[in-house]
Amino acid sequence: MRQTKDHLLRAMLWGSAFVSVAVLVTIVGYLFYKGFSYISFDFIFGDYSPVGGGGIFPMIVTTIYTIIISLIIATPIGILAAVYLQEYAKQGRLVRIIRYATESLTGIPSIIYGLFGAVFFVAILKLGMSIIAASLTLTIIVLPVIIRTTEEALKTVPASYREGSLALGTTKLQTLYKVILPSAMPGILSGIILSIGRIVGESAAIFLTAGTVAAMPESIFSSARTLTVHSYLVTQESGDIGLAAAIGIVLIVIILALNLSATYISKKFNKADY
Repeated sequence: MRQTKDHLLRAMLWGSAFVSVAVLVTIVGYLFYKGFSYISFDFIFGDYSPVGGGGIFPMIVTTIYTIIISLIIATPIGILAAVYLQEYAKQGRLVRIIRYATESLTGIPSIIYGLFGAVFFVAILKLGMSIIAASLTLTIIVLPVIIRTTEEALKTVPASYREGSLALGTTKLQTLYKVILPSAMPGILSGIILSIGRIVGESAAIFLTAGTVAAMPESIFSSARTLTVHSYLVTQESGDIGLAAAIGIVLIVIILALNLSATYISKKFNKADY
């Protein structure tokens, strides 16, 4: 009976893994099947043309702008907030309320964030439809992800690491940035990678805060459109699924490149501290 249960459980695990991989391969394969023929030097590095035959380079630049600006703002704030909640704050009702609020923010639809950004950043702060307004909105969206993943990463660091470091005469701050943070870096990096995916995948919030201008942005205060918004608008305007799939391929490459870069930086950081 026990062997039967073990075999059944193993079959379920393998089946779940197979379904997950099959879905991923199907989606990526469909994108390459539909859109690979559109990929060319002119398509990637050319300017957009509303009459067809143009490129997507302005949208690539806008997407990279939003990723970099959002992470530059959200990453230090999220990590510091998580460090305070986990390492310094007295665990009690207030901390539980903050954690509950943070978890609740992750479930709010992005259109709500977009409406808030359109009212607060675009109208009240008078930033207008711009990359910086969209980036600030995206910062609010990914901040709960970074805080929660960093908190969970800090919890995985054994208490003996802290005790051993303090016993050697280091201060709590030195223990934090010499021992705890490097040990928690893989988990923190996971949160940053998830945030990159969330930023790249957003369309509604960006649509309401950055606009839809398909031109090379002159600065972060220019109105522009990201690859995700461009993919949606192209599909709506012309119904060209192949072009949208080609944009999806470019997005996959950008995400992979950024994830590999983040992993490389994390490894260098760990080597520097040990």
